[in-house]
Amino acid sequence: MASTTELEHVKGVWDRMKGNSPIYDFLLSDVAIISATKGTVTAQLTLGNNHVNSRGTIHGAVSAALVDWSGGLAIATHGLEKTGASIDIHVTYIGTAQVGETIHIESTANKVGRSMAFTTIRISKLVDGQPGPMVATASHTKYISQPAPKNTGSSKS
Repeated sequence: MASTTELEHVKGVWDRMKGNSPIYDFLLSDVAIISATKGTVTAQLTLGNNHVNSRGTIHGAVSAALVDWSGGLAIATHGLEKTGASIDIHVTYIGTAQVGETIHIESTANKVGRSMAFTTIRISKLVDGQPGPMVATASHTKYISQPAPKNTGSSKS
């Protein structure tokens, strides 16, 4: 059963991001966060005219922005409010989607450490309510800053 705690936290992080990132506001104003559990976030976005290239298909920059955004939210499921700075984004463009089609974004935080986080993202077309043909896969590495664990042991001089 999905935990509402992570979902509520992720939606709150997203709500606080809105208005602070013009590119996210332009591209992701209609994105819907569907689910979140520790380490995973699922979202959907119906493509509009602002998401496509001159051929009318999803622009590679939109896929990359989705990777950045959803990777950060997957990291946020670990209780973080700030999800760090991107170090590396690698996107493999496999297929395409057009205006009016809905894409399904699955993001997984594979490891969240004290200073680094590693995520993988899968973007696919939604077909009959289910993830269908793959649009892109990606890996995303972020620098994060978490406080060092508190020393609970006693120290001897």
